[in-house]
Amino acid sequence: MDYRWRYQDADGREVDGPDEVFADQTAAEDWFGAEWEALRQAGVSSVTLLRSESEVYGPMSLSPAE
Repeated sequence: MDYRWRYQDADGREVDGPDEVFADQTAAEDWFGAEWEALRQAGVSSVTLLRSESEVYGPMSLSPAE
């Protein structure tokens, strides 16, 4: 199964983002760990990790903790 990220704006609508596909969850999370700040700066407010089309977890906010 493949893993990918779904990107959402502040209203929860899906937005375009990098179309990366990963072989496993660890690879997806490692990539996200390196890219989350760039995603936030590009206007992504939250992400959801998908395995095929099933949600693994999310949405997860990219906003700083208060």
